[in-house]
Amino acid sequence: MMNTPLGRFRVIGIIEGISYLVLLGIAMPLKYFLDVPAAVKIAGSLHGLFFVLYILALAHVTLKNRWSILRVVGAFIASLLPFGNFVLDARLKNEQ
Repeated sequence: MMNTPLGRFRVIGIIEGISYLVLLGIAMPLKYFLDVPAAVKIAGSLHGLFFVLYILALAHVTLKNRWSILRVVGAFIASLLPFGNFVLDARLKNEQ
């Protein structure tokens, strides 16, 4: 799965999606309800790293597979929505 730009994009997308859910569903409640700000600092930093990797993988798959601008924008928007990367991955699964 990691042998192609699309495969790498899908894997990074899943990791980025999980990190986003951890940030929203675990780290932020820990910060605001239990006063543990370190949770957001750690999860937020990791999510930021994974988001940058996601954007780089998106650029790579766009160049290699000649994705349209509409598809690129859709993939970017998917990364901003909780569970968006998982929906996108299900659609990309058929292309692999």
